[in-house]
Order: sequence, then C-alpha cells, then structure tokens
Amino acid sequence: MTPRSNLIIKLAPVIFVLIWSTGWISAKYAAPHADPLWFLTLRFAAAGLVIALFAFTVRAPWPTSRSGWLHAIFAGVLLHGLYLGGVWWAVKQGVPAGISGLLAALQPLVTIVLAPTLLNERIAPLQWAGAALGFVGVMLVISPKLALGGASGVGLVPLAINICGTLALTAGSFYQKRFVSGGDLRTVTALQYVGAVLVVAPLALLTEDLRFDQTFEAWAVLAWSVIVLSVIAISLMLVMINRGQVSRVSALNYLVPTVVAAQAWVMFGETLNAVQGAGMVLTACGVYLTMKRA
Repeated sequence: MTPRSNLIIKLAPVIFVLIWSTGWISAKYAAPHADPLWFLTLRFAAAGLVIALFAFTVRAPWPTSRSGWLHAIFAGVLLHGLYLGGVWWAVKQGVPAGISGLLAALQPLVTIVLAPTLLNERIAPLQWAGAALGFVGVMLVISPKLALGGASGVGLVPLAINICGTLALTAGSFYQKRFVSGGDLRTVTALQYVGAVLVVAPLALLTEDLRFDQTFEAWAVLAWSVIVLSVIAISLMLVMINRGQVSRVSALNYLVPTVVAAQAWVMFGETLNAVQGAGMVLTACGVYLTMKRA
C-alpha cells in the first residue's frame, strides 16, 4: 500500500461518519420534492450505473461465478434496499426521527452480541463497555426529540418495519464480511445496487405516486446522495468491513446521530443543550473504546 492509500484507510472512519450523517439532512431536504422510495430508487439506480461504468472503464474484475454475483446482489438487498427503504418508509408513516435514530442506535449493540457467534470475533471487555457507553450517549443526544415526539400514536407496523430495517443493516454487514469481502470493491458495489433497486423500485411503484419535481433542489440532493452517500460513503464502509471487525465498524453508527444533531444545529438552528453535549462526549468515548484494539 502507498502512504497515501494508507492515510485514507486510517481516516476512513472519520470521513465515513461525517459523510454518512448527511443522509439525514439530505432526507429532510428531499422530502418536499420527492416520494422517499422513488427517490431511493433513482439514487440506487444512478449510483449503480456510475460505479458500473467506472468498473468497465478500468476493467475491474467481475465475479467469476454465479454465486459471486448472487452474494453481492443479496448483500445489496440487505445493506441498502431493506435498510434504507425500511427506515425511510417508516419515517414517512409517522415514526419520529428521534425514535428512528434510537432504533438505528441498537444496531451496534446487536452486532457486538452476535459477532462472536457468527464471525468468531473476539469482543474485548473494553468493547462491551464502549458499546454500552455509546448507547447511553446516543440516548442523551436524541433525548429532546424523544421527549417532543414519542412513539404514541405511531402504528406497530411502521415501528416493526423500522426495526427490520436496522436488523437488515446488521445482517448485511455480517453477510458482506462472510461472503463478499473477497470481491473487487467496484464491481461488488455496482451489483449491490442492483439488489437495492430490486427491493425499493417495486415498493415505490405499488405505494407511491413516483413524485420527483425536478427542481434544482431535488437534483442537487439527488446528486449529493448518489456521489457522496451511495458511492463514496458506501465504498468506505465496505473497505472498513473487509479490513476490520464488523463489530468495530458497526460502532461508528453511534456517532451518526451525534453528528446529525450538530449539523442540524448549524444548518437549521435546532437546539443543542448541555445534556446533548454530554451525550456527544459519552458517545465519542464509547466509540473510542469499541474501536480500540485489545
């Protein structure tokens, strides 16, 4: 590895969190301009096309077996289609962002519990402590949203779909590590978006009006979502999964609600109080402990 690529890998966790957290901001900007599942369909299809064209240009190797293609596509079903599709649909059906964020924050805990059994990963005591500390920190960060918009009045089906989306992300991380980590990142990612489109496109056709108003704002959010979120951020995530423990990569999701809260404070003037500040510190400490090598 060159010094430059080595530096990028070392900075990958920081870059990933900063980029991935903008997904919540993008969703807020996109909501007035497009139906969520149709927007995701356009996003996944465009991202898959961009990456596939790049892969063909540089002559990246595609999977040589049918199982290799199917594994990559199914990983995309889990990591992108079911996860983002489930979460976006649930929020549209009335699940408050605070509740959705709390459910997403369960993913690192579930991953750490299952990693020793499914991948034979050794979870050190510091990682267990970090996972618990990070979860407490996330709860403090999103506590104002929980207080203002609890789960009262929200149907069980949207909540269940939101939980299933979070579990799909967990399952997809394990599946990627177990069955897809040996493939070329460029072609594997392109195939993953095929799987994602196969999930969200039929749901959009069945449940939505396929609204996309084609304003400058709509195209700008779509471009950001495709290039920055679906190409750069997902590539970083897959690199980290392939090179490290799934449990450590998963712990980065604790930081996302914290960074989103900070971004919303800067961009939308949302409140950020002392309790949330303390939560941010606890979350950062928890992630540090979880990421720390034993």
